[in-house]
Amino acid sequence: MRFRDRDFLVTGGSGALGRRVVEQIAREGGRVVVVARAPVAGRETIVGDLSTPQGLEAVAEAVGARSWDGLVNIAGVQHFGPLEDQSPEHLLASYLINLVAPARLTQAVLPGMKQRGRGQIANVGSIFGSINFAHFATYSSAKAGMRALSQALRRELVGTGIAVTYVAPRAVATPFNSARVDEYARLTGMTRDDPDRIARKIVNAIRAGRRDVYLGFPESLFVRLNGLAPGLIDGALRSNDLKARALFAG
Repeated sequence: MRFRDRDFLVTGGSGALGRRVVEQIAREGGRVVVVARAPVAGRETIVGDLSTPQGLEAVAEAVGARSWDGLVNIAGVQHFGPLEDQSPEHLLASYLINLVAPARLTQAVLPGMKQRGRGQIANVGSIFGSINFAHFATYSSAKAGMRALSQALRRELVGTGIAVTYVAPRAVATPFNSARVDEYARLTGMTRDDPDRIARKIVNAIRAGRRDVYLGFPESLFVRLNGLAPGLIDGALRSNDLKARALFAG
């Protein structure tokens, strides 16, 4: 999809990765509105909180009142640690932001897209949605749901003129990662990609109308292997899983 003179809604548009995606779409002539908890300087903003049912519904109502050519779901939150250490409030917010919000906002934009016979939904997931990492249980499972949502929607929307793109980066070097995640990355040798490079790849995938894009090697290979032989990936990850567990010992 071309961006010039098209209306795009971007969640997470104030974050380190989302901001770069917004800037690139705008440079190519797109009219971009961001969803954020506070007004974003220099950008039209729909202010709202996607982490609560009430906040999400308020945003969805505002979105549904307008026409959109593209929806880009980037907003995300992450818990790193044993599942039992995640607070119930943060667990609920994680699924709302990472999975429920993309589905609900897609509901809000689809009627207008169908009426015009064109549009694009772009969901920015994670390699963790295909290789479900220990100590990232809610994040991995929510991103797995986003991947499934993207595939199901693509099949549902065949013949409507609406494309669905799913992009799965691996770790990106942004403040999204906590100090503990950075320590885990150091201990395990996890590669963290440059956010400018990943933003360009996301925008390129949207522009080209690509279906499923998995970024990074060997992670993109592991995605395929995990689908065929998850036990093999269990073994490959065991050492790193034990290193992560050690961060929370005692």
